[in-house]
Amino acid sequence: MERMPGWLRQHIAALRALLVLTVLLGALYPLAVTGVAQGLLNGRANGSPVEKDGRVVGSALIGQSFTGPDGAPIRKYFQSRPSAAGAGYDPMASGASNLGPENVLDVLAVPGATDAHGKPDTGRQSLLTQVCARSRAAGALEGVSGARPYCTPDGVGAVLKVFPAVGTPTRVVSVNQACPAAPFVAEYRGVKVECGRPGEDYSAGRTVPVRGTARAVVPADAVTASGSGLDPHISVAYARLQASRVARERGLPLERVRHLIDENTSGRALGFMGEPAVNVLTLNLALDKG
Repeated sequence: MERMPGWLRQHIAALRALLVLTVLLGALYPLAVTGVAQGLLNGRANGSPVEKDGRVVGSALIGQSFTGPDGAPIRKYFQSRPSAAGAGYDPMASGASNLGPENVLDVLAVPGATDAHGKPDTGRQSLLTQVCARSRAAGALEGVSGARPYCTPDGVGAVLKVFPAVGTPTRVVSVNQACPAAPFVAEYRGVKVECGRPGEDYSAGRTVPVRGTARAVVPADAVTASGSGLDPHISVAYARLQASRVARERGLPLERVRHLIDENTSGRALGFMGEPAVNVLTLNLALDKG
């Protein structure tokens, strides 16, 4: 009997391997994993849905916004931490902004300018300015100071560009404060500080972040997003900061609201990792129940 050519035997063997692996890894293994997940972790395997009046209103594992149609916070609800996942808490775009601590320089919007798509130029905020703006907004919402070190009173990064980069300064610009804003400091080493002019190139200058004397009252998780952008929790400190507002808006005793915070606080993972955290969705649902 004539033997099958070697090249044909190789192709048949590869096809057999493909079919076997497709059945094992593409069908049997996923079915087995799904069966185990449904049997042992039914709620979490299906996304840990949270229901209210028989309707799914969210997930215990994914954060969400508690804002109105205009994007403003709904004052009777506790607010989540910021999210950099898509337009916010988007599981399909989970991730961080990838901006680091050295991202302190804004790109100021040029009045009347448009981008490549014909839309008005909005500039670009640095991570520092995002933090400053969020802290200022959270402070205003909660009736406390939103000031932070390295932030100007008008809520942008307190950063100077000093010229020349080396040697005695002859020109100083508060680059994140667009003219005609008044610079957060009048002088730097005897040189009058200028406001930033949109479109001007300040790259040749030396970058000098200025630390102020303000003590941050608004917690860090109120002004920064989590690594996934999906974190459903806030710190106990941030929840307690919001408690007075929520109690006032709902006409509830402050102690009642604080008690609900405690009831919706989870401990450290495995008893020693991380910090206690408050699930915002379950806390707000507990408030709605009275």
